[in-house]
Amino acid sequence: MIDKDLLEILACPETHQGLAVADAALLAKVNAWLAGGQARNRGGRAVNETLVEALVRQDGKVVYPVRDGIPVLLVDEGLALP
Repeated sequence: MIDKDLLEILACPETHQGLAVADAALLAKVNAWLAGGQARNRGGRAVNETLVEALVRQDGKVVYPVRDGIPVLLVDEGLALP
């Protein structure tokens, strides 16, 4: 789980919008999409790993993976939601 104080200062690296922890329903939706085998991150790399945690941009259009408790806030690693 991401520290609440850290979450308050994190922002999307592209738009600088705030981020929130993705809830279970959103994670299930994203993981179903990833399991379909057609998902690509914004950098164009195929993604098929299951997300245990993710941060969602304030507008709900992009999620960023959290790996081993570390948010991966790189534009190319973001997943544009279908």
